[in-house]
Amino acid sequence: MLRTLLIAFAALAANAQSLKDFEKKVTEFDLPNGFHFLIVERHEAPVVSFHSYVNAGSVDDPSGATGMAHMFEHMAFKGTRSIGSKNWPAEKAALENAERVYDRVDQFKREAASRHQPPEPGKLAALEKELQAAIEKSNSYVESNEYDRLVEANGGVGMNAGTGLDSTTYYYSFPSNRLELWFLLESERFYQPVFREFYKERDVVREERRMRVESSPQGLLVENLLAAAFSAHPYRNMPGGWGSDIENFRLKEAGGFYSSYYTPRNITLSIAGDVDPKLARAYATKYFGRIPAGPLPPPVHTVEPEQIGERRVGVKSAAQPFIVMAYKRPSQEDKDDPVFDVISDILSGGRTGWLYKDLVRDQKIALAAIAQPTFPGGKYPNLFLFFLVPNMGKTVDENEKAAYAVIERIKTQKVDADTLNRVKTKLRAGVIRKLASNTGLAAELAAYHVAFGNWRKLFTDLDEYNKITPDDIMRVAKQYLVPERRTVAWTYAPPQGGAK
Repeated sequence: MLRTLLIAFAALAANAQSLKDFEKKVTEFDLPNGFHFLIVERHEAPVVSFHSYVNAGSVDDPSGATGMAHMFEHMAFKGTRSIGSKNWPAEKAALENAERVYDRVDQFKREAASRHQPPEPGKLAALEKELQAAIEKSNSYVESNEYDRLVEANGGVGMNAGTGLDSTTYYYSFPSNRLELWFLLESERFYQPVFREFYKERDVVREERRMRVESSPQGLLVENLLAAAFSAHPYRNMPGGWGSDIENFRLKEAGGFYSSYYTPRNITLSIAGDVDPKLARAYATKYFGRIPAGPLPPPVHTVEPEQIGERRVGVKSAAQPFIVMAYKRPSQEDKDDPVFDVISDILSGGRTGWLYKDLVRDQKIALAAIAQPTFPGGKYPNLFLFFLVPNMGKTVDENEKAAYAVIERIKTQKVDADTLNRVKTKLRAGVIRKLASNTGLAAELAAYHVAFGNWRKLFTDLDEYNKITPDDIMRVAKQYLVPERRTVAWTYAPPQGGAK
């Protein structure tokens, strides 16, 4: 399979003319309101994949409302005024009433706090009971999963959404004869969304945090790593948000976030498959063109201060020990971004990686030794991360020291030509694999357009890998993989006998 893909895309990656050939299959345009569309023709099968890329993620969460971007992943397919409601006028009135009751609950609590007193239990209980009844009333009008059923009934597959630090994405595929239906459904979600069952989904999001972070040694470790590594920048917050923030989400705050970040100029829509670009453009104008334009959302102003010394944090856990070492590195727009990819693959690219051979195969002190070149996001300066899992009877200290020895090697020992060529081939193959499916192609083109202002960088990146030399690798490793840029987080077992 890989050989077939390499052959199929060799000409595309080889020279500028091949990129020009691919460009002939791409139609790119903006609507007057700001939506950006990328249409790629692939007529091999009668299917089309769609990818909506919102240039807003957890890094854009408002202060006091971390996790709000993730909340919209859960609200993605709740429907519209015409989809998902048994009686929209009645549901609208019930939703508004629930918010009025919630306002009274909040006001009651604030008034008690201003008097430095706890809320009177009986009155609070009565208000909360009234609130619960109002929420249940609004939920009674919901036609559950109607959006999902509508998509599936028309042959839609792979419907999902995802929230990252830098973006929120929505995607699925349709038979090509359902092209107009996608334009209708997707535009409706942006035109007149209804955040129904908001508080029900808020509880689901809170439970996800309990499972993925609070009850997970790995989740707690990463959360503490980020909080230590980033003293100011919002990359310090996990995508799911903090528990106390989630518990206090309000529907009107969610509406404000949506109005700020889900504006046409902040959304890119990519379509790949058996599609007529002229027809797609007509549908885009008809359905997405009716959505009012809006301003670009506010930028993230906070700049992470320069780190001037190593930071360390231990996390108590009775589970399998782990250790994470992370080094500050520049954003994805830095000229050395592809060098970090190469370094990562040299160190942890499967069984040929230096970390694997030293720590797992030879010394047998680790069960796993992994490097990740970009974490937790790439839009802003971020982290080059190492994740180590000690073997039975081995310690995090042993793994840490052994990993540093490997890192020193890449700073002092030039990578041989065979290793470098193997890594470059593997990285190029990884890019090519992403383009093998309509789904992957649509996702990558949208992501590259937003990240770099030009989807073509997806292909020129292949050439950038070719230009990397052993000297580049040593230079970048010496500059960035240094103690003063490092944050270390590890888990340790609680003391015997229940001592704290």
